[in-house]
Amino acid sequence: MAIDKELLEILACPKCKGEIHLNETEDGLICDNCRLIYRIEDDIPVMLIDEAITIED
Repeated sequence: MAIDKELLEILACPKCKGEIHLNETEDGLICDNCRLIYRIEDDIPVMLIDEAITIED
């Protein structure tokens, strides 16, 4: 079961309140502004800043 599209529309980055989108493998949500990935576990987004993964260049 994938993450609900309606949920994706209302979710925002907890750090900057900006838009987020699914990554290619659909196991994380990306905030391009903060360059962070919030992982998705068991179809539940983990929207904790301390647990986000920094996107490396």
